[in-house]
Amino acid sequence: MNETRRGPIARFFVGTWTVMNFTRRLVFNLLFFGLLLVLLVAIATHEGAKPLLERTTLVLAPEGRLVEQYSTDPISRAIARATNDRSAMEVQLRDLLRALEAAKDDKRIERVLLRVDRLEPTGYASLREVAEAIAALRKAGKQVVAFGEGYMQGQYLLAAQADEVYLDPMGLVFLEGLDRYRLYFREGLQDKLGVDVHLFKVGEYKSAAEPFVLDAASPEAKEADLFWMNDVWQRYLDDVARARKLDAAAIAAGIEQLPQGVAAAGGDLAQLALRQKLVDGLKTQAEVEELLARRGVADEDAAGGFRQISFEGYLAHLDRAPVAADPRPQVAVVVAEGEITGGEQPPGTVGGESTSALLREAREDEKVKAVVLRVDSPGGEVFASEQIRREVVALKQAGKPVIVSMGDLAASGGYWISMNADRIYADPSTITGSIGIYGLVPTIPRTLDRMGIHADGVGTTRLAGAFDITRPLDPAVGALIQSVIEKGYRDFTGKVAQARKREVAQIDAVARGRVWTGAQAKERGLVDAFGGLQAAIAEAAKQAKLGKPDAWRVRYVEKQATPVERFFANLIASRAGSAWARESGLARALLTRAAPELDRDLRVLERALARASAPVQTLAYCFCGF
Repeated sequence: MNETRRGPIARFFVGTWTVMNFTRRLVFNLLFFGLLLVLLVAIATHEGAKPLLERTTLVLAPEGRLVEQYSTDPISRAIARATNDRSAMEVQLRDLLRALEAAKDDKRIERVLLRVDRLEPTGYASLREVAEAIAALRKAGKQVVAFGEGYMQGQYLLAAQADEVYLDPMGLVFLEGLDRYRLYFREGLQDKLGVDVHLFKVGEYKSAAEPFVLDAASPEAKEADLFWMNDVWQRYLDDVARARKLDAAAIAAGIEQLPQGVAAAGGDLAQLALRQKLVDGLKTQAEVEELLARRGVADEDAAGGFRQISFEGYLAHLDRAPVAADPRPQVAVVVAEGEITGGEQPPGTVGGESTSALLREAREDEKVKAVVLRVDSPGGEVFASEQIRREVVALKQAGKPVIVSMGDLAASGGYWISMNADRIYADPSTITGSIGIYGLVPTIPRTLDRMGIHADGVGTTRLAGAFDITRPLDPAVGALIQSVIEKGYRDFTGKVAQARKREVAQIDAVARGRVWTGAQAKERGLVDAFGGLQAAIAEAAKQAKLGKPDAWRVRYVEKQATPVERFFANLIASRAGSAWARESGLARALLTRAAPELDRDLRVLERALARASAPVQTLAYCFCGF
């Protein structure tokens, strides 16, 4: 039998492939057995959930951005916690509230240590909800001790609710007031680059796109912004003054005279906070822990030397639910947080199709008897907003009450999706309104001219190529776009008038793109009642006639983590898995790649323009956050 003999070149490639194939199998086998080893170690070292003992201190130390809904997957969150990556950490408002609510009635929780100096607030409405929950905890007889290495303005609102507020001797309490400054690009775009930005809008207060066509804020924008910001700021001063038993005017005066106050304190900001009675004492973390050990139960094995349970540990304790399905009727909560864009979108943004699908799921679920739509959104695309609004109407037509709970921000498109609810709840410091729409069309023929590039050609009609950004905008086409924008504004105000049972002229008087606080919106008939998420849930149950609170339950309708995501998240959360993720760059890269996050850096305006499915796209967006 003849045997085929390979030449030297063939033998070289075959040998190379054999080595590569062996190396590939070796690497994957090592990775597999490495993961298996970590899993076995995690199982072997897992201590299980410790029982919650009497006289325990709840250490409430949330770290990261305060959000309505996680915008990252469980694996990414577990990696962020394991590696202490605060930039990627998030804290759900609902978790913070339920921990405080449960601790209020939990006889095993003796007191709460409040560490909020690593929490990143996003607005004052959500902060006021947490502050009210802390005040209710104190009213129930639970002692609250706050400690921080330094408090910024939003963090301090929460710390001020404690019985005792301690500050590190090297720390500070920094209260400065509210501001809203933006960059303006007209000169850079038009004069420097030759980009002509054509703005079409209705309403002198619709200032979202002003930076593209002006060099500074318009008088109307400054008037409107200062009006609502002063309202939020005065409420902040009143809240702090009430909690600390101080005079709001004195706090405001201390801020205005801060340079003189710092000089009088010899540059010692911590001493200044003590003199102004913003804190009760200056203590290090070790001194506060020693204080808690004396007041509570000393425990040499616990961090800090006192019997305690962490925020995450307490949530895990609360999450021990029975395996059997709960047969009680439900109040469903659907979260609409972030910019409103078309199609399917991940949590942390609002998708015209994806958020509509969640509302539709609630409508089709027989166990769901009422729905709370929790809105924290600056708005976005008009059509996507309309898709969601239609689902709200469909829920009502199906006989299921819909209550809107506005968070920090429910403006422009955020109000569009809210207006048809049976009842709208907001905090007095919620930012809402901004009823108006606009469109932007950039053209760049002058930019091309500067580079010696010119656009030319032919079209079969006057409109053919009219929306090509390389050509000047035809004034007639500009008039066409303005007509579309005006029609969109009439649709917006007309729908609001119908939903709120008002005349269109009444809505137009408080619309025109103007932003209001929740308190100002209620005075103008855009909001029905004050209250947070719990008040909205209670109202939904009441309208659905569900009876006493124990006769029904709350369920969040949202995308659930997959079994694989839950497995790896639990693995990383274990002691061995956490150490592995913290020390192994390869492990972090592999797991992060297995659960990629969508890019959140694109601005809503750029995304909306890039996704435009028609020459004219109307936007209902409000750049009205802090």
